[in-house]
Amino acid sequence: MISIVCVYNDDKTVRELLLKSLEKQTVPYELIKIDNTDNHFASAAEALNYGGDRAKGDYIMFVHQDVSLLSDTWLAEAENILNGLPGLGIAGVAGAADERGVIGNLEQGVLPKRAWSTPIKSPERVQTLDECLVIVPKKMFDGMQFDAKTCNGWHLYAVDYCLSCLEAGHNAYALPLETYHRSDGMSIGNGPRASIILKLGLSYTAYPRDYYRVLKAVLHKHKEAGSIYTTCGIWKTGYPLSLQKSVLLELLKYPWRRIRRRARK
Repeated sequence: MISIVCVYNDDKTVRELLLKSLEKQTVPYELIKIDNTDNHFASAAEALNYGGDRAKGDYIMFVHQDVSLLSDTWLAEAENILNGLPGLGIAGVAGAADERGVIGNLEQGVLPKRAWSTPIKSPERVQTLDECLVIVPKKMFDGMQFDAKTCNGWHLYAVDYCLSCLEAGHNAYALPLETYHRSDGMSIGNGPRASIILKLGLSYTAYPRDYYRVLKAVLHKHKEAGSIYTTCGIWKTGYPLSLQKSVLLELLKYPWRRIRRRARK
C-alpha cells in the first residue's frame, strides 16, 4: 500500500485536483493531509517528515496539492513498478540525469496543459527529481528523512534527498506514469535582470530569493557531485552561485529549452 502525504494551504485546490484523482484509484491507499494554512510548518522538509512519520504503507508518496494522477490505476501501476526497481531510494514523475534535460510523463500549466518533459516508456535512473511528486520506500524513509537543516525552506528538498540517496549507494528513478501538475512554474519576477531578459525576447524563468538561499546550502553539502542536474537547470558546485545566476550562464544551463523570440506586432 502507498501512503500519500500532502501539505496544503488551499483546500479548494487540493480537493479539485489531488483528492479528486485519488477517489478514482482502484487500490486502497492511506491519505495523510497536513493543513498548513496557518504556516505552522516553516519548511517543506519539516512538514513532510511529520507526515512521513505517521505513514503506515510500504511506500510514502509526497505530493503537491495541485497534482492530479491521470489514470485510475496510477497507484496500482506505481506500486507494481516500484516493487521491481533495484536499489530503490526514491522515485518520481520528472527528473534529470544529464545535459539532455528533464524526462518523465508530466504535463504542466494552467490552460492549455503542455508536456513539460521528454516522455519515457519505462523507469529511468536520474540524478535528481522534481518536488511535485516523489515516492520513498517506508524502510528507506525510516532511516533517512528530508534534511530540514539544509532545506529549511520550500525548495530543493527532493533534489537534496536524491543526492543523499546516490551518495549512500541507492538509486533515483523517473517513472513512466502520466501525471498533471497545474503549476506554471516560478515567476520571472521584477527588476533590471527581468527587464533585460524581456528586452532580449527570451523565454526565461527567474527563481525566488529563497530558492537560491537553499540552493547555496545544497551545493555546499553535495560539493563532490561537481554538476547537479535538476528540473530547474544545471548547477555547478565548484563555481560561485552569484556567477551562475548571471544572464548568460542562466541561458547556458538550459540547453533543452528553446530560446524564443517574442512575436513582433
